[in-house]
Amino acid sequence: MITSKIIANGLLRALGILVLIGLGLYFLYTIQTVIIYLIGALVFSLICNPIVELLKKMKFSNFWAVVITLLFFVFLLILFSLLFVPLISTQVQSLSLLNRDEIQHNFSVIYSDFILYLNQHDLALESVFKELDVASTLNFNFIPSILNHFFSTLSSIGIGIATVFFITFFILKDKTVFWISFQKIIPDKFEDEILNSIQKIYHLLSRYFIGLLLQLFIVFILYFIVLAVFDVKNALIIAFLCAILNIIPYVGPLIGTFLAATLTLIGGIGSDFQTEMLPTTIYVVIGFFIVQIIDNNVNQPLIFSNSTKSHPLEIFLVILIAGFISGITGMIIAVPFYTIIKVLAKEFFPNNKIVKVITRKI
Repeated sequence: MITSKIIANGLLRALGILVLIGLGLYFLYTIQTVIIYLIGALVFSLICNPIVELLKKMKFSNFWAVVITLLFFVFLLILFSLLFVPLISTQVQSLSLLNRDEIQHNFSVIYSDFILYLNQHDLALESVFKELDVASTLNFNFIPSILNHFFSTLSSIGIGIATVFFITFFILKDKTVFWISFQKIIPDKFEDEILNSIQKIYHLLSRYFIGLLLQLFIVFILYFIVLAVFDVKNALIIAFLCAILNIIPYVGPLIGTFLAATLTLIGGIGSDFQTEMLPTTIYVVIGFFIVQIIDNNVNQPLIFSNSTKSHPLEIFLVILIAGFISGITGMIIAVPFYTIIKVLAKEFFPNNKIVKVITRKI
């Protein structure tokens, strides 16, 4: 028989669980920076692990393999800082990307040149632009805001980089110790499935993140070549920003192309709009689309499909669904998250027909 005492105890227990969940979420919120460092270290360890394993095959001990690998990345980071950061900062300043008023002025100049071009070619579109009030509708405040935030973040991530390197060192050095300790705490009933899943996930995500870095580097080089061929001012910073945007699947390249076209026009202010600014911008847009064709048909199938053992259409649908659910963040994490789910599904539900179909290559 249910009594008031039983009901009261149930309510108190439910209230206690809710309080504990709330405290747990609050605790995770307060240590979110530490969680970001841990995730960063795990991703970095996935990138470093193949190099460590290669050095171990060359008869280096695990300790020295880890040290040499991390020193290699430290060297790359220092080299990048010395060669590119000052140049990128200088080019950002020369493009006036941190000055809102200058951006608005540049757009006004380009807009006036464009309207003049339409009038010279008897294209009756000026009234349409005036009705839409394009000149006053567009707000470029987001450009300096984003870049100011980006560079302020760069200037304050020294501690974060050091922390990630420190954590990564111990993850790689004591990987065997962590593995043995983890084996002791997982339930015996699911030990084989969990251990097999972790090994497969580690292997697939290592390939994915290394491939992603390679893809961004290739796209950066191709973008830079396109911009350099057409003698676009500040080609390095434009190529760098557009390559970074490629982290966002499908949407990023479109944003990057629009950004490149805008910055090409801004960089060409002072030259003739009809014979120089407009043709150069059109050539750059065409060049960027060609780069994307190469990337979509060569780089991405190699990285997203081969490294994660998934069909390109499957990856496209996953990214699309993730975008609708979580926006840009969802699109960025969609592929690694889906890969983890696939591996777990194969280990724990190997006889399911749907699982058999989507995990047949794993």
